[in-house]
Amino acid sequence: MHRPEPKTMEAACDLRAALASLRDPAHPGPFVTKTGFSPDEACTDFAASHAGVPARPRPGPEPGVLYRQATGPDLLLGLYGCEARLKGWLPALAGRAVPDAVRRLAPLPPVPGTCDHIEAKPDLTALPFPKITPRDAGPYITMGFVLAGKPGPGLALSAHRMLVHGPNRLAISMLPSRALRHLAKAAHDKGEDLPVSINIGVPPAVAVASATATAHLPEEFDKLNLAGALAGTAIAVARDKALYLPQAEYVLHARLTAKTTPETLGTRPKGVTLPEFLGYDGHAGPDLPIVEIDRITYRPGAVLQSCLGPGREQSSILALGGALALALSLRTHGGLSQIADLRYSAAGGGMLLLYVSLKPGATRQLDLAQLAKRLIDVMPFTKTIVFTDEDVDLSSDEDVLWAMTTRCNPARDTHAIHGLPPLRMDPSQCPEWEAHGGASPCRSWIDATVPDALRNQTRRSFG
Repeated sequence: MHRPEPKTMEAACDLRAALASLRDPAHPGPFVTKTGFSPDEACTDFAASHAGVPARPRPGPEPGVLYRQATGPDLLLGLYGCEARLKGWLPALAGRAVPDAVRRLAPLPPVPGTCDHIEAKPDLTALPFPKITPRDAGPYITMGFVLAGKPGPGLALSAHRMLVHGPNRLAISMLPSRALRHLAKAAHDKGEDLPVSINIGVPPAVAVASATATAHLPEEFDKLNLAGALAGTAIAVARDKALYLPQAEYVLHARLTAKTTPETLGTRPKGVTLPEFLGYDGHAGPDLPIVEIDRITYRPGAVLQSCLGPGREQSSILALGGALALALSLRTHGGLSQIADLRYSAAGGGMLLLYVSLKPGATRQLDLAQLAKRLIDVMPFTKTIVFTDEDVDLSSDEDVLWAMTTRCNPARDTHAIHGLPPLRMDPSQCPEWEAHGGASPCRSWIDATVPDALRNQTRRSFG
């Protein structure tokens, strides 16, 4: 379908500008256009041809792929499927290590934005939401960012899996710790629904800011003013019954109700839902809250953004958001000065495997066991932490493996952290795994740093 040219805006604040940068003849990025695929077929094709770790054992970044649809909006997959590409769209992070970027960050509150959205019939079934696999309970929204409350401590901005449960109903999955769940409970305790907006096709800065941990953000930050800080310019917001993002491609204006429904549809198998971020099938929720859609609005010529669940795209968002949350917490409570960089690897879905490079002399000033526990406290999904020296490039998994191979004796330098709950989405931490001879679930940290006294004899030849 015809769509107008993107407005001249920074890529950090507009998905269209980010997408346009991949199609710029002067600086083209990895971008593909395909036709002849239904939404479900598009996900199958993307998994087979483009998706990376952990969805498929394919190294390297994912391209942005636009699947043209015969009717309705086109489907976009893979846009954020490269961590370096995503960082490059964010002026605060581009070309900087995360700790260095965080030292410079100052909150930039949102500003009122104009809206050129068009009203659509509130019918979710008319939009190309895909089933990610044939085993899914039904079509899912996988890149819907829910906004509720008001700027400041009462703001919730987070992504959730949402099952299309009918023309104007969704079933939403929320972890107990989510700010959105707390806002919903407060509304339901008063006998009210919680007004929310579900924003699809959000600016890159918003996507990354949404993945930070609200509970550990410094008090001067909420996720909207953090997004502004990352973008270097204020994020535009508008208000209906709830705040929403006028730069989003689609906005579902809705209410989060106290009603619930099982995560299944019709004759679909119970107990299985779309793949989770680690690359395994997810576990369906028995009673998911219902979201009722009142209105749907969209930008002229809108595209519908989605992702597989596992793969580089979601991993990139989670990885940058998690690293930012850690660095911001350390900036507030101390410990950041000795850290050169932080990065979550896609091998852990952007959440389980953390690399931390330390500045020279840091191991004399830091208790690594204590630091590891602090990092896990901020980001509880962290399972394994690898400490390296500053000369190790954390963006290269091979370089980290080199450090683990030549600067680490695993039997001595791997340390367990007990007393933390198992990670339910990690198969190796389930009771069945332990019953088959595995150890009790725990977290661990690995010291792959050179002892200070041996630095001169372990320099890289070409360093």
